[in-house]
Amino acid sequence: MSDTPTTHSPDRPEGPGSVIRWGILGTGLIAGLQTSDLVQHGFSVQAVGSRNLATAREFAARFGLPAAHGSYESLVEDADVDVVYISSPHPFHYANALLALNAGKHVLVEKPFAMNAWQAQEVVDLAASKGLVALEAMWTRYLPHMVRIRELVGSGALGEVRTLLADHNQNLPKDPEHRLNDPALGGGALLDLGIYPVSFSFDLFGVPAGIQAAASMTATGVDRQTAMIFEYGDGQQAVLHCALDTAGPNRAAVIGTGGSIEIDPVWYTPTGFTRYDDGGNVVERFDEPVTGRGMQYQGWEMERLIAAGATANDILPPSQSVQVMAALDTVRGQIGLSYSSDARP
Repeated sequence: MSDTPTTHSPDRPEGPGSVIRWGILGTGLIAGLQTSDLVQHGFSVQAVGSRNLATAREFAARFGLPAAHGSYESLVEDADVDVVYISSPHPFHYANALLALNAGKHVLVEKPFAMNAWQAQEVVDLAASKGLVALEAMWTRYLPHMVRIRELVGSGALGEVRTLLADHNQNLPKDPEHRLNDPALGGGALLDLGIYPVSFSFDLFGVPAGIQAAASMTATGVDRQTAMIFEYGDGQQAVLHCALDTAGPNRAAVIGTGGSIEIDPVWYTPTGFTRYDDGGNVVERFDEPVTGRGMQYQGWEMERLIAAGATANDILPPSQSVQVMAALDTVRGQIGLSYSSDARP
């Protein structure tokens, strides 16, 4: 396979020469949402794997999947599976991705791609050594409104883009034993919610030259809310915020010298936006209907890469997934948020 970056089309590809078959690793809420979109849009989803066979069978029955496996090892060894969607809790993404890659499967790994940069780099390196695709499931990047925003930014329609404002605030369970509040399970607002605005900043500006962060912590020792400013060499700024115990507007804005874009809530899901000129006049209103939740777009991109014999695209190459994790590592260092996985074996 070639690692030459390739471009993305938001439309469903014509279809690979042979059917690409999917396996689902994990049976939680997000796994169900992804599987629903895949099935609804005609993907070949062949199997699901869980640590509990009864749970796997229930999931398979719900979505009409041919096979259910009572272990992840059994799933990745399934000869009828070509690509594994990894939707286990994020402390397990690293091990599950290595498991699937070592079995010769392409992987679509839920965000965050790993717990930290060293884990992400090992996944990327293993995939490269085997000529396999390791794509981060940052589904937002492939949604129609984000594709259009990249076109506008690239065309210079906003002039020199100076600022990104983006938040991801939700009112989530406060039970201290819930995974979101448990440091042993990678809890905290940053990795679950902050990953979205942080990834958007990379999409827009690339790797930051400087990072400033501050947080408020829960009694269990994870971040309740985190504020970040990413600074760039030409003076651009990304002002980002996430919180897990307060619902927020979940809006985003891209601001340039020649105009701005205000993305409707919820900005990281299928939605619309309004573009203004530098005088505040509306010059474009973007609304494009999306069927399902919109997670099919990253599935199409995964199949397109596999069919093209490519291991990277220019929308979210594996190297950038590592860079995003490195930025999150820096933020965690500044706010005092650490996990057991930070210690490299």
